[in-house]
Amino acid sequence: MTTVRYADVEVGTELPERTFRVRRSDLVRYAGASGDFNPIHWSDRVARNVGLPGVIAHGMFTMAQAGRVITDWVGDPGAVVEYGVRFSAPVVVPDDDEGAELVVGGTVTKKLDDNQVVVTITARSAGAKVLARSTAVVRLP
Repeated sequence: MTTVRYADVEVGTELPERTFRVRRSDLVRYAGASGDFNPIHWSDRVARNVGLPGVIAHGMFTMAQAGRVITDWVGDPGAVVEYGVRFSAPVVVPDDDEGAELVVGGTVTKKLDDNQVVVTITARSAGAKVLARSTAVVRLP
Protein backbone atom coordinates (compact mmCIF):
# COMPACT_ATOMS: atom_id res chain seq x y z
CA MET A 1 0.00 0.00 0.00
CA THR A 2 1.34 3.41 -1.00
CA THR A 3 1.23 6.14 1.60
CA VAL A 4 0.47 9.66 0.40
CA ARG A 5 2.48 12.14 2.44
CA TYR A 6 1.54 15.75 3.19
CA ALA A 7 4.96 17.00 2.02
CA ASP A 8 4.47 15.34 -1.38
CA VAL A 9 1.01 16.80 -2.06
CA GLU A 10 0.38 20.22 -3.59
CA VAL A 11 -2.75 22.15 -4.49
CA GLY A 12 -3.74 20.70 -7.85
CA THR A 13 -2.61 17.15 -7.08
CA GLU A 14 -5.10 14.83 -8.77
CA LEU A 15 -6.32 11.57 -7.28
CA PRO A 16 -6.43 8.60 -9.63
CA GLU A 17 -9.82 8.54 -11.32
CA ARG A 18 -11.88 5.38 -10.86
CA THR A 19 -14.76 4.00 -12.87
CA PHE A 20 -17.33 1.91 -11.04
CA ARG A 21 -19.85 -0.27 -12.85
CA VAL A 22 -23.17 0.01 -11.00
CA ARG A 23 -25.51 -2.90 -11.68
CA ARG A 24 -28.95 -3.54 -10.27
CA SER A 25 -27.56 -6.53 -8.42
CA ASP A 26 -25.28 -4.07 -6.56
CA LEU A 27 -28.37 -2.07 -5.59
CA VAL A 28 -30.10 -5.19 -4.27
CA ARG A 29 -27.05 -6.03 -2.15
CA TYR A 30 -26.84 -2.44 -0.92
CA ALA A 31 -30.54 -2.46 -0.03
CA GLY A 32 -29.99 -5.57 2.08
CA ALA A 33 -26.99 -4.03 3.85
CA SER A 34 -28.59 -0.63 4.42
CA GLY A 35 -32.21 -1.61 4.95
CA ASP A 36 -33.31 0.84 2.24
CA PHE A 37 -35.71 -1.23 0.14
CA ASN A 38 -37.38 1.74 -1.58
CA PRO A 39 -38.66 0.31 -4.90
CA ILE A 40 -37.22 3.24 -6.91
CA HIS A 41 -33.94 1.34 -6.53
CA TRP A 42 -35.20 -1.86 -8.18
CA SER A 43 -38.54 -1.29 -9.99
CA ASP A 44 -38.72 0.62 -13.28
CA ARG A 45 -42.50 0.91 -12.93
CA VAL A 46 -42.34 2.55 -9.52
CA ALA A 47 -39.40 4.78 -10.46
CA ARG A 48 -41.18 6.06 -13.56
CA ASN A 49 -44.47 6.52 -11.71
CA VAL A 50 -42.75 8.97 -9.34
CA GLY A 51 -41.18 10.89 -12.23
CA LEU A 52 -37.73 9.32 -12.40
CA PRO A 53 -36.21 8.18 -15.71
CA GLY A 54 -35.91 4.64 -14.32
CA VAL A 55 -34.25 2.77 -11.48
CA ILE A 56 -31.70 4.92 -9.65
CA ALA A 57 -28.82 4.03 -7.36
CA HIS A 58 -29.14 4.87 -3.68
CA GLY A 59 -27.59 8.26 -2.98
CA MET A 60 -25.61 6.82 -0.11
CA PHE A 61 -24.31 4.05 -2.40
CA THR A 62 -23.03 6.73 -4.78
CA MET A 63 -21.51 8.64 -1.86
CA ALA A 64 -19.81 5.47 -0.61
CA GLN A 65 -18.21 4.78 -3.99
CA ALA A 66 -16.84 8.33 -4.06
CA GLY A 67 -15.55 7.82 -0.53
CA ARG A 68 -13.68 4.71 -1.68
CA VAL A 69 -11.66 6.86 -4.05
CA ILE A 70 -10.56 9.00 -1.09
CA THR A 71 -9.78 6.12 1.28
CA ASP A 72 -7.95 4.14 -1.42
CA TRP A 73 -5.83 7.20 -2.22
CA VAL A 74 -4.89 7.96 1.37
CA GLY A 75 -4.56 4.28 2.34
CA ASP A 76 -6.31 4.69 5.70
CA PRO A 77 -10.06 5.22 6.15
CA GLY A 78 -9.33 6.67 9.59
CA ALA A 79 -7.49 9.58 7.95
CA VAL A 80 -10.75 11.07 6.68
CA VAL A 81 -11.58 13.93 9.05
CA GLU A 82 -14.64 15.31 7.21
CA TYR A 83 -16.66 14.15 4.22
CA GLY A 84 -19.72 15.72 2.69
CA VAL A 85 -21.57 15.77 -0.60
CA ARG A 86 -24.68 17.20 -2.19
CA PHE A 87 -26.59 15.04 -4.62
CA SER A 88 -27.10 16.89 -7.90
CA ALA A 89 -28.42 14.13 -10.19
CA PRO A 90 -29.25 10.45 -9.81
CA VAL A 91 -27.20 7.58 -11.14
CA VAL A 92 -29.72 5.95 -13.46
CA VAL A 93 -29.24 2.18 -13.80
CA PRO A 94 -31.07 1.40 -17.05
CA ASP A 95 -30.95 -2.39 -17.09
CA ASP A 96 -30.04 -5.50 -15.16
CA ASP A 97 -26.91 -6.48 -17.07
CA GLU A 98 -24.95 -3.52 -18.35
CA GLY A 99 -25.83 -1.14 -15.55
CA ALA A 100 -24.33 2.34 -15.38
CA GLU A 101 -20.87 3.81 -15.09
CA LEU A 102 -19.95 6.07 -12.20
CA VAL A 103 -16.68 7.95 -12.75
CA VAL A 104 -15.11 9.47 -9.63
CA GLY A 105 -12.00 11.59 -9.24
CA GLY A 106 -10.66 14.30 -7.01
CA THR A 107 -8.22 17.15 -6.74
CA VAL A 108 -6.42 18.60 -3.74
CA THR A 109 -7.77 22.15 -3.55
CA LYS A 110 -6.28 23.35 -0.27
CA LYS A 111 -3.49 22.51 2.18
CA LEU A 112 -4.40 23.14 5.81
CA ASP A 113 -2.51 23.05 9.09
CA ASP A 114 -1.98 19.80 10.98
CA ASN A 115 -1.11 17.85 7.80
CA GLN A 116 -4.66 18.14 6.47
CA VAL A 117 -5.71 18.66 2.87
CA VAL A 118 -9.07 19.42 1.26
CA VAL A 119 -9.98 17.21 -1.68
CA THR A 120 -12.73 18.30 -4.05
CA ILE A 121 -14.48 15.26 -5.46
CA THR A 122 -15.97 14.92 -8.92
CA ALA A 123 -18.53 12.24 -9.80
CA ARG A 124 -20.27 11.77 -13.13
CA SER A 125 -22.63 9.25 -14.65
CA ALA A 126 -23.94 9.31 -18.22
CA GLY A 127 -22.31 12.72 -18.66
CA ALA A 128 -24.16 14.26 -15.70
CA LYS A 129 -22.52 15.60 -12.56
CA VAL A 130 -24.10 13.45 -9.82
CA LEU A 131 -22.38 14.96 -6.77
CA ALA A 132 -21.96 18.68 -6.14
CA ARG A 133 -20.04 20.55 -3.44
CA SER A 134 -18.35 17.30 -2.60
CA THR A 135 -15.29 17.52 -0.40
CA ALA A 136 -13.23 15.52 2.00
CA VAL A 137 -10.71 16.72 4.55
CA VAL A 138 -7.94 14.19 5.01
CA ARG A 139 -5.06 14.10 7.49
CA LEU A 140 -1.87 12.83 5.88
CA PRO A 141 1.31 11.57 7.51
